Amino acid sequence: MLDVVIERLDRARTVLRRATLVPLLVRVGIALFLILAVGVAWPAELVTSRYGVPLYLLAAYPAVAPRGRGPTLAILLVVTGWVLDTTGYGERVALWRVLSIATLLYLAHTLAALAAQLPYDAVVNVDVVTGWLARAGAVVLVSAVLIVIALGLSEQLAGSAFLIATLIGLAAAVGATLLLTGLLRRGGN
Repeated sequence: MLDVVIERLDRARTVLRRATLVPLLVRVGIALFLILAVGVAWPAELVTSRYGVPLYLLAAYPAVAPRGRGPTLAILLVVTGWVLDTTGYGERVALWRVLSIATLLYLAHTLAALAAQLPYDAVVNVDVVTGWLARAGAVVLVSAVLIVIALGLSEQLAGSAFLIATLIGLAAAVGATLLLTGLLRRGGN
């Protein structure tokens, strides 16, 4: 048991010694976005109590290990906090919180995808990460605008019209997914 701990500590020292700045900053970004998401999603009474430190440590875990199930578990942690806060603690749903949580989770997820492919000791041009974040920022901006428009339309629609609009939106999303999948398969052959 002690041998395993010593071996892992030696490996951690080697990783820290060989790590380069850009991959390290990507991992810091993952931790930062997920910690902020936990802070926004979870009830304030819990994140400022003795449960806050374990929640933040669990949220930061994907920064250390971006491959595998770590990012998914951290995202589920944030969603669990959101559900707990809005149902168990009776906090009202506010648009700024929904958009903040969605933005922070998307940015953390996309950076985790980058970090999973980026060795910790890689020499990477900063333009790679800034381009990656610029595309992610564009997705976040377009999504936020569409959400605000959809919420404005949902107030105007009533009853069955809202259901029809929801089904049309769902069909459009499925159609876009099928179209993109077909294009990717065709391009790969």
